[in-house]
Amino acid sequence: MTEWIKNPEIPAENDMIVSLLNVEKWYGPVHVVKNMSMHIRRGEFLTLLGPSGCGKTTTLRMISGFEEQTSGLIMIENENVDMKEPYQRSVNTVFQNYALFPNLNVYDNIAYGLKVKRMGKAEIREKVEAMLELVQLKGFEKRRVDQMSGGQKQRVAIARALVNEPKVLLLDEPLGALDMKLRKQMQLELKRLQKKLNITFVYVTHDQEEALTMSDRIAVMNQGVIEQLDTPKNIYEKPGTKFVANFIGETNLFEAVITKKGEIATVGTECGNAQIFGDGIEEGENLYVSVRPEDLRFSDEPVEGFSIRARVKEFIYVGNITKMIAELPTGEDIKFARLHTGSLPEVSDLINVYWNIKDGIPIRIREEKTVTDLKNAI
Repeated sequence: MTEWIKNPEIPAENDMIVSLLNVEKWYGPVHVVKNMSMHIRRGEFLTLLGPSGCGKTTTLRMISGFEEQTSGLIMIENENVDMKEPYQRSVNTVFQNYALFPNLNVYDNIAYGLKVKRMGKAEIREKVEAMLELVQLKGFEKRRVDQMSGGQKQRVAIARALVNEPKVLLLDEPLGALDMKLRKQMQLELKRLQKKLNITFVYVTHDQEEALTMSDRIAVMNQGVIEQLDTPKNIYEKPGTKFVANFIGETNLFEAVITKKGEIATVGTECGNAQIFGDGIEEGENLYVSVRPEDLRFSDEPVEGFSIRARVKEFIYVGNITKMIAELPTGEDIKFARLHTGSLPEVSDLINVYWNIKDGIPIRIREEKTVTDLKNAI
């Protein structure tokens, strides 16, 4: 056993199933994954989330064995898998393009891996029938996959991966080719399957809503590093970097400096003063303050501790909410989101902008650079 696993900050051996330590990946001169350390817990649904080119699919492929890391260590169930082929790693992968055999029916597609293992016919039938029941495709055994819908094909691909009883299921944007309604339905189906089987899912997507809906934890990636690894709630409500705040949903970012230290600190912006909780921040420190549109407030009258003003610019109707856009004196827009209750100002009205102290999230500018925090990665 390698020495680093004994570090008390790292979960107990029976709690973690995949570990990456200082993993790097270069494609020639291009640095795709940079010094990544991460521990994935047994039975959790972990999502690698980020824009195209951030390294999330490369990370998944290194775990699966389809790509070899340039340096660093990858372990599955506390075993170094560097020398193991993909089929030896106790993981299976579901791809966006399904990768099914079009000339085979549903039963034979699901049974393919079991036949390769030379399993007995009776045992194969028992396992395939159980999978068909699980993915709600019973009765489709003889259907050719080229005669099925996208959602049905995806279920077949998942069943084919799960029938081999992997310890970890890797999913590379598996719902990307589906329409929005079916995509949302399949999100719930995948989450149901994962909880029922208690298998570790490592899921790649660029869709923020999908990640928030399905995940136990989310690793937000940017330019080859993990910006933040945390629960969906903390990722959304307590973004750790400017990138995370901007990438996950919408936010308003105020560049500020601490002008008065205290339990409630005063911050100065180009447009006026505001207040935030002052835990751990120092006078004179530069930072961003992130406030989600649903948490940004307005008033006709001045609010104590706040002197930011803006002029109402436009309203946008978005189903169950109305978005209000207002312009700051600097020319920057800020966004408010409100349910269709209560009164709203008129276009061109001047409003006072404020927020509840707990809703102004400080983001240190000096910590904006993307550095994997091993302690937070656990």
